[in-house]
Amino acid sequence: MKILVTGKGGREHALITALSESLEAHELFAWPGSDAIASLAKRVDAASLPELIAWMKSNAIDLCVAGEEAWLVKDEGLANMCEQAGIPCWGPYKEAAQLEASKAFAKHFLKRHNIPTASYTVCTNAEEARAALTEFPIVLKFDGLAAGKGVAVCLTREEAEEFITDVMEKRIFGAGNLVVESCLIGPELSVFASVCDDQYHILMPARDYKRIRDNDQGPNTGGMGAVASREIVTPEVLARIEREIVQPTVKGLIADGLRYRGFLYFGLMLTSSGPYIIEYNCRFGDPEAEAVMPMVRGDFANYVFQAAKGSLKPELLTFAEGWSICVISASAGYPASSRNGDVISGLGKVEGARVYHCGTKKNEAGQFATNGGRVLAVVANAATREEARAKAYAETDKINFEGMQLRSDIGQMHFD
Repeated sequence: MKILVTGKGGREHALITALSESLEAHELFAWPGSDAIASLAKRVDAASLPELIAWMKSNAIDLCVAGEEAWLVKDEGLANMCEQAGIPCWGPYKEAAQLEASKAFAKHFLKRHNIPTASYTVCTNAEEARAALTEFPIVLKFDGLAAGKGVAVCLTREEAEEFITDVMEKRIFGAGNLVVESCLIGPELSVFASVCDDQYHILMPARDYKRIRDNDQGPNTGGMGAVASREIVTPEVLARIEREIVQPTVKGLIADGLRYRGFLYFGLMLTSSGPYIIEYNCRFGDPEAEAVMPMVRGDFANYVFQAAKGSLKPELLTFAEGWSICVISASAGYPASSRNGDVISGLGKVEGARVYHCGTKKNEAGQFATNGGRVLAVVANAATREEARAKAYAETDKINFEGMQLRSDIGQMHFD
């Protein structure tokens, strides 16, 4: 089977690795891919989404797997264009992908289908947003795609007004509204499901760490690490999440005529009143994918292929017992900026752990160097959380580059 994955980061590296480890050998392609991904999948040279669709059609691609979210809503939408070309796509259609592309769309969907979420106001300008600052802490969300950086949890009015200025006046993320919502309190949880029309399959839950520094201090990032395990929450809590959030979401999609085939991420807050949904992502999370994918057992490629064609087969997958810990290393200046070109050393010393490349590129000398904000994900699996955590950090310590940033409490905070 010929499979193409869209994207270039650590999530896509993890997905492509899992596809390469499926029961049968498949011919893998990536667009645009990366120098690290190129060791597993041939990179496709296409200047635009229409060019990619034409290339896939002429090269008889059997399956397209959506990694990055942006292509789902660009042009006519990746899945929509694949359908027109007769190519099965594991990724939702453009209309359904608005659940991630528009925070306001998602909040209206949640309210319409009585799914637990924080109260909110949609603001069209800075004046409206400032008027909506009635309590603190408060959460501000840019109503659009912002690579995981469009959300701010503001403890003070000063922090909130600074974010409003950046988003609504300086337009650092481009045009778009701002969602102002109440701040929910409790541990966060990431639940992933494969959704295929009216069918769904809940995968291994995870938890990520969004802020740059230990103890959840500093600005939000795309994620500085993640933990995955069946043991993160009790079966009773997971059953409640399924009953109150996952099932109503799938039913809501059907009721609204929104066709969905792909991974669906539920970003949750486990409050004292029960689970509430913070956000949807219309693809696998990052860095959660890097933590979850090494735990996948079975025929992942065939599982995704069958689901993309409309037949969800949970029996094709199982998940390993124990824990998976992912530690992200970030470049100097991240998340405000990122410094590229710093040579990475020690990659060849890593043993017994996986290394996924989030933002790297080979220099003229053939060495891997930094090429983005989040640079590498080191992932270790073990029977206990403590063992997995110790292994992930021991192997991360073997890697070095100038300006390297990482948290020291991944897999510890929110558990102790």
